Amino acid sequence: MKPQNIYIGFTTIILFLFSCRQGSEKELPVMNSIQLENSILSLTKEATNLNVPWDLQYDRINDAILFSEIGGAIRRLDIKSKQVLLIDSIPDVYQQRTLGLLGMALYQPENEQAYLYLSYTSKKDSSIFSNLYRYNYNPTGRLSNPVQLLQIPGNTGHNGSRIVISPDKKVYWATGDAATDTYAQDSTSLNGKILRLNLDGSIPKDNPIANSYVYAWGFRNMQGLTYSTEGILYTSEHGDAIEDEINLILPLKNYGWPLVEGTVDTDEEKAKVKSLAIEEPIKSWTPVIAPAGIAYYGSDAIPEWKNSLLLTTLKNQSLRVLTLSDDGRDIIGEQILFQNILGRLRSVVTLPNGDIYFCSSNRDWNPQKGFPTQEDDVIYRLRISDKAYAPILHAQIPQTQPEAKDGQALYEAYCTSCHKSDGEGLTNTFPPLANSKTVNGEEKALLQIVLHGMQGKTIESIKYEGVMPGFSFLTDAEIITITNYIRINFGNHASEIKSTSLKSLR
Repeated sequence: MKPQNIYIGFTTIILFLFSCRQGSEKELPVMNSIQLENSILSLTKEATNLNVPWDLQYDRINDAILFSEIGGAIRRLDIKSKQVLLIDSIPDVYQQRTLGLLGMALYQPENEQAYLYLSYTSKKDSSIFSNLYRYNYNPTGRLSNPVQLLQIPGNTGHNGSRIVISPDKKVYWATGDAATDTYAQDSTSLNGKILRLNLDGSIPKDNPIANSYVYAWGFRNMQGLTYSTEGILYTSEHGDAIEDEINLILPLKNYGWPLVEGTVDTDEEKAKVKSLAIEEPIKSWTPVIAPAGIAYYGSDAIPEWKNSLLLTTLKNQSLRVLTLSDDGRDIIGEQILFQNILGRLRSVVTLPNGDIYFCSSNRDWNPQKGFPTQEDDVIYRLRISDKAYAPILHAQIPQTQPEAKDGQALYEAYCTSCHKSDGEGLTNTFPPLANSKTVNGEEKALLQIVLHGMQGKTIESIKYEGVMPGFSFLTDAEIITITNYIRINFGNHASEIKSTSLKSLR
């Protein structure tokens, strides 16, 4: 081939690639339309067959969704072509159940080095750690120059791990209490905290506690972290058996755990915190919904949702829209989408154009009934549309508390996510209730477990990793109803328990 032909051929390839890059977006079929008060939204599957995507970030340079997978992979979804590219794999990630590669934050300033901040668990000998790393982010290639900013104690659960970059270029890291009762209230510990760092990992001079990363404390297991356009920081947090929370984060504030769950509303809690100033949540849920990733929506694209928090949930298997007051300090409305349709939802991110991306978590450690499907896990997109496609969905409002006499409703509210709708539990994690010697056995022993939980991990000679919380917050009528429900269902045929059996155990 002559040199000029080589040049022409090379130029043609470059122009072809450039045209693909700049071309129109690949159209995907609409799964559902969502009818709001005035707007219509469309839901599409943008990427499928993923392995538990945990965090989503918008890469503005590449116009792409950058996401972590719990096993250690970092991938990028091109918004136009829908192609998913492996960016890198983090080699020392320790992945087990809820542990692995978790939160991310992408920092992309103009004309400066871009950074990717990662939170993940590692293991050395028998010790588990939570790590905060910073990598140089090269949009055209792999990550480089890893720098460990912090390493703190980890555990088999409660590792928190969301990260966000603030408008004033500070790194905020939401850490879990590592399933330890003392860390969250110990201001010298970095667990159960909101930590504030400079971009290079040093302690900011204006932190509320001198020479300390600690910004706020008293947290159990935060799963979401986001900033509003007004500079307000919000978190979503897992409670124990009650009181999942949304908190508005302020410096030098104590958010209560483990002394308080939700608001300070019981005599026991009031006595515990008599000399403490506790910052209460702006929203809490009992029964719990397992809140996960959270994102602020401030776009005009979907006017009904402007100035709202978008919240993914795991147990409740939904996307929730939490309407904020004008000053952003209160939640004044709540709507529910996709409940029990898409499965467990883990993370959500909003784009400058108003599009919303969120992902499922159906291949994680605790799949719910009917999941995972063949295409799981999935990254979805919600966006404004000028046309409605069937089937049309509508947002729902939260249901009222189940009545004390309705055993099935109480079981679904408090027990199904662990013991499952068929009572079979989860192998090596949650014990089955079906044909259970414990359920069919001595009344007071069973009531003790329901009231106060179970810390032992061996049941009927089988070892389980899950820990059952106590349900003493329920009324006597609710405890008796749930207990009797499981004693006559799932293949069990035990006698009815009377309320008199419960009174001496309180």
